[in-house]
Amino acid sequence: MTENSSSLDVLAIGRLGVDVYPLQDGVGLEDVDTFGKYLGGSAANVSVAAARYGRRSALVSRVGDDPFGRYLLRELDRLGVDNRYVHTDPALKTPITFCEIFPPDDFPLYFYREPKAPDLNVESDDLDLDAVRSAGVLWFTATGLSQEPSRGAHLAALEARARREFTVFDLDYRPMFWSDPAEARAAVGEALGHATVAVGNREECEVAVGETEPGRAADALLERGVTLAIVKQGPKGVLAKTADGTVEVPPYFVDVVNGLGAGDAFGGALCHGLLSGWDLARILRFANVAGALVASRRECSTAMPDEAEVSAILETGVRS
Repeated sequence: MTENSSSLDVLAIGRLGVDVYPLQDGVGLEDVDTFGKYLGGSAANVSVAAARYGRRSALVSRVGDDPFGRYLLRELDRLGVDNRYVHTDPALKTPITFCEIFPPDDFPLYFYREPKAPDLNVESDDLDLDAVRSAGVLWFTATGLSQEPSRGAHLAALEARARREFTVFDLDYRPMFWSDPAEARAAVGEALGHATVAVGNREECEVAVGETEPGRAADALLERGVTLAIVKQGPKGVLAKTADGTVEVPPYFVDVVNGLGAGDAFGGALCHGLLSGWDLARILRFANVAGALVASRRECSTAMPDEAEVSAILETGVRS
């Protein structure tokens, strides 16, 4: 066992890259003059969000042997995420993601991950299986299943984890990473057999289990063996089901600046709530507010709130 691996609260596996976001809204990239550079990638953002709540968080991923890779390793450390499992790939370049910002609901993404992103080159040998087994939460996403050797590494981690409590599958379907939905459905279906918690929006649930209606989608996820199914419904809030019943909570409304980081903020807050032993309604309310706060800000990773900020809103209903 590597030093202190048994004390990890959250171990995330997956996408890591540089987000390059315009500092001007409402214009296409061809007309943008200034940009901001941020740590990005869904799994990385979740690990940062968990760290903001004081959770001991680590990430399994890869970066390129280039200035952007060095930036990400440094930024993970600065944001409180253990980067010991983020290896440097000798052949591939660190990926970059651009977005356009057209509030309130249009945020086109442009991924530069060719010929392949280093995070999809994660191998089974990169894994600390003791850390995988002992982490309070293991968080993984569908993107990591889209190519080998990452897919095999994920399955090796899941087999070692042996469906321990809080093995969380972020369904995170990105069609540009797959040859077709059928390939994604097969890979997601296999991974669902190892998860205890599944989180996704209606479109992601359609790929995973063929259902878009939230209640039926949650039921289908439970039938696959997860003990907690969470379906995000956008402006209708969030629905969650367990064997004991259904919980549905409304959204927390904000003026949206950039909606791209909201799901990852929700994920980090979900990890914190699960580890804290809160009841499901409280977890969902907390995660909704965390996601909304990040949607009201430009960046993702560096926009993640801490517990005091989220709790103050839950207590008063208003932002300070």
